[in-house]
Amino acid sequence: MVSFFESNLAELSVHHVGNKTNEEYYSFSESSMHVEDEMLNQLLKQYFLSPFQKVNEVYRFTQHSNDLNSNEIYRLVSEVFANGGKFHENSQEIAKYLFEVADHPKVKGGELYVGYFENLQIEGDLHDAIGFFRSESKESFIKVYPEQSGFGISYEQHGININKLDKGCLIFNTEKEEGYKVVVIDTTSRTSDAAYWKDQFLMLKIRNDNFNKTQNVMDVYKSFVTEKLDQEFDVEKTDKIDLLNRSMKYFKEKETFDIDEFANEVIANEEGIELFKNYKQSYEEEFDTQIADTFDISDAAVKKQAKDFKSILKLDKNFHVYIHGNKELIEKEYDAEKGMNCYKLYFKEEQ
Repeated sequence: MVSFFESNLAELSVHHVGNKTNEEYYSFSESSMHVEDEMLNQLLKQYFLSPFQKVNEVYRFTQHSNDLNSNEIYRLVSEVFANGGKFHENSQEIAKYLFEVADHPKVKGGELYVGYFENLQIEGDLHDAIGFFRSESKESFIKVYPEQSGFGISYEQHGININKLDKGCLIFNTEKEEGYKVVVIDTTSRTSDAAYWKDQFLMLKIRNDNFNKTQNVMDVYKSFVTEKLDQEFDVEKTDKIDLLNRSMKYFKEKETFDIDEFANEVIANEEGIELFKNYKQSYEEEFDTQIADTFDISDAAVKKQAKDFKSILKLDKNFHVYIHGNKELIEKEYDAEKGMNCYKLYFKEEQ
């Protein structure tokens, strides 16, 4: 999704932001820096940008009042894009705002890096971008260096692993009126108390494009098969796997999604089709999100979701059966003599 092969880190500001709930404070740099050392510049780009190479979701800034300028981060980055001379001043304001919103006791203090990048590529186009990067986790490093009689050893106690970015975002200078293109990294918000980065600080919403439309409908269908069907029907696991396999086949072979075509080809049962459409409607109402009935299928979204559409039948701790094709070639039975369930598999030859 994001490529930085042609990019340049033009300017960088570094600040420390503590947690005010824990009586920690913030500390600002007096000025920004221009990283002239080529090796350091490359290492910083690796640390800041390489995690975004596998990110597919694109977000936009939002605001409950529908006035984007009332989103503090949107306003501050817009000023920088309009006037590069405000970069460092606004980076301090960004750090102050982070200090105000990241107030849960479990949020760790750490450095905030604000960088201005030239020629960053997203979706095939080059743009300038502003990046925020948060380092919360520190590690110890052993350093080995040559000495006259051999080698010496020392250590760095509070170093940063450049292969482990805790939090980051890139805001691309394009589509300003819609809320910019924004991509996000957050490896530490596995609990709601730490999920401040995307929701409270940046205030983002998923861009409503074909990638997200594809991902959303696949998520809803998977949830329907794995959770909802059991509430209404007695469904064997092999039938569930078959339904997931057939849906994946549909998304891989079709260029466009049509809910009626999908339901008829994949579910192929009137009661099941009605239940799926009702489930989709309930999902839309519960999560206040619209799942499109027709759209162009995103191959990238299908590829991403494929790993979650499991075709594995797990039998106790002894066997895993991978079901990729015709479910008619596997039959479930009960062996009265052994008092155990069993499956009968039909095949022409071993491979």
